[in-house]
Amino acid sequence: MKKQSFRSKFRSDFPADYHFDYKDAHTLGKFVIEGGKIVPSRISKLSSSQQRAVTGAIKRARNLALLPIGSDAYDRGAFVEPISPQPFKFE
Repeated sequence: MKKQSFRSKFRSDFPADYHFDYKDAHTLGKFVIEGGKIVPSRISKLSSSQQRAVTGAIKRARNLALLPIGSDAYDRGAFVEPISPQPFKFE
């Protein structure tokens, strides 16, 4: 019989002893979706201790304005603001 392969819950990109630094906005940006929400562990494939570390680092980076709290595209529904075809005139 052929041994069935299985998908590991844990992400191979980050080992168990990886330290998530709040100053590394590029790495933390991978764990924030477009609306500014933090990606849950079932999607990010991180262990519970790693997910807590990521959440704390993201919140700390947001407080220092290294990461945005939300995004403008989420607030506007990802639509471009309409521009009037008629020029604005002062009267």
